[in-house]
Amino acid sequence: MDDIIRVFDTTLRDGEQSPGVSLNTEEKLEIARQLEKLGVDVIEAGFPIASKGDFEAVSAIAREVRRPAICGLCRAVKADIDRAWEALKEAAHPRIHVFIATSDIHLKYKLKMTREDVLKASVESVAYAKSLGAEVQFSAEDASRTDLEYLYQVFAAVIEAGADVINVPDTVGYAVPDEFGALIRGIKENVPGIDKVQLSVHCHNDLGMATANSLAAVQNGIQQVEGTINGIGERAGNAALEEIIMALNTRRDYFKRAVNIDTTQIYRTSMLVAHLTGMDIQPNKAIVGANAFAHEAGIHQHGVLSERSTYEIMTPESIGLKQNKMVLGKLSGRHAFEERLKELGYNLSQDEINAAFERFKDLADKKKVVLDKDIEALVTEKAIKIPEIYALDQFQISSGNKVTATATVRLKHGDQFIEEAACGDGPVDAVFNAIERCIGREVPLDDYGIRAVTEGKDALGEVTVRVRNDGQVFVGKGVSTDIIEASARAYIDAINKMLYETAK
Repeated sequence: MDDIIRVFDTTLRDGEQSPGVSLNTEEKLEIARQLEKLGVDVIEAGFPIASKGDFEAVSAIAREVRRPAICGLCRAVKADIDRAWEALKEAAHPRIHVFIATSDIHLKYKLKMTREDVLKASVESVAYAKSLGAEVQFSAEDASRTDLEYLYQVFAAVIEAGADVINVPDTVGYAVPDEFGALIRGIKENVPGIDKVQLSVHCHNDLGMATANSLAAVQNGIQQVEGTINGIGERAGNAALEEIIMALNTRRDYFKRAVNIDTTQIYRTSMLVAHLTGMDIQPNKAIVGANAFAHEAGIHQHGVLSERSTYEIMTPESIGLKQNKMVLGKLSGRHAFEERLKELGYNLSQDEINAAFERFKDLADKKKVVLDKDIEALVTEKAIKIPEIYALDQFQISSGNKVTATATVRLKHGDQFIEEAACGDGPVDAVFNAIERCIGREVPLDDYGIRAVTEGKDALGEVTVRVRNDGQVFVGKGVSTDIIEASARAYIDAINKMLYETAK
């Protein structure tokens, strides 16, 4: 239907290109499952020829995730297309996404090709991809800085060659809304056959206008919009899908376009992506930030208490952000805990529920009241099942402002226990050094961050670490009311991921 905008999610491809983000196959698959629950129409699962890991992830998603189209990116090169098709061939709805740059600056300095060369490569690659039996999407990289007459020529040629979707990327976030809307109008008016294909846009956020540009394109008649969850991506990121979705949902009166999205899955999708990528969400982030539905000013609080619509144009419930209805504590039983998980949108197996309940009881012994965000942190901490090569058994630290910090750590490795002690610049450094001694190798630490999951002195602390091995970055997460324990768990989590990937 013309009034339905198809949602193309590229979190697993363009989003993963964010500096410091590296997702393994299991993590990508978990996000893909959640994107299917969210209701996206297309999942761009990766760039199959880029690495063995990307190929495996695209293949795994293509086999398991059946409702949306599964897309693989490739350059306008036969080897790329073959690799993408090999990864996608078991998908229920495979899509090959061919791209090549069309702006003169890219042709001259990056591709070192003529316009005629690029036109020929575009047509041949689209025709070849189409011959394999997949849906074909064509993207003109840096379209917003491409000569218009040449852009029209390329689009017309690839449509004739069999392209099903024409994508218009604002690759470097150069466009402004009025200009980008005019670009879309020009394409619709000047490209023969454009009415027979889906017209799509892919906007970057370098000038902070990715969402605005995407919505300008919607106003001018596109059928598909691309973006990422939380707006992650290279440089300043991509258009944030949750912003576009809720703009179309909230202002249906203005845009008169809709999306087939279960908006109540937005919050959980956002939190899962933030957790697995290690990219925390800024508090004032639209839609999903911690302050998005917070009201501190007295006038605002009075208005919301009288009538929510005075200061809330959408409800927290509309994105799946549940309000506390039940206080859970150490006396709460399994049934109450299971009901709370269901209310929060988690559909876990019995084994997963049992493991989460054990972690909940441990936490409830340390906290008087367990909040929704505590439960979410407990569940997402163990969202991905990779072999636990090392597990924290116990630790002890000695630290002070006039003594050298020391730590003793005992790890479980299979049926064995390994115990080591070490000193450090502080308690966390000492624990990390002791862990390195236990595993018998140094693990370069790229980044370390900590945040409180909730408020109060007994709040859960969530630690994120990034470690590096042979140029690849691995993200680890740990939660505990003790930040030293959370740090140790996060470091071990990252190490386990590193060892798991290098052993494959």
